[in-house]
Amino acid sequence: MKINCLSCGHTIDLDETYSDYEGQVKCYTCSALLEVKLEESLVKAVKFLKLTRSADDGI
Repeated sequence: MKINCLSCGHTIDLDETYSDYEGQVKCYTCSALLEVKLEESLVKAVKFLKLTRSADDGI
């Protein structure tokens, strides 16, 4: 399953263990923290929470 980061647009690949999942996912490209709700391998909701890395960290 793939979702796009709401911060940078990068594609985040999730394996089958996330087919029924509600919780946080981190984008490893920009360090954004997303709140996701997935049911039966379908995206029901994605919400941007925050960036976990500041601009001083070398982005």
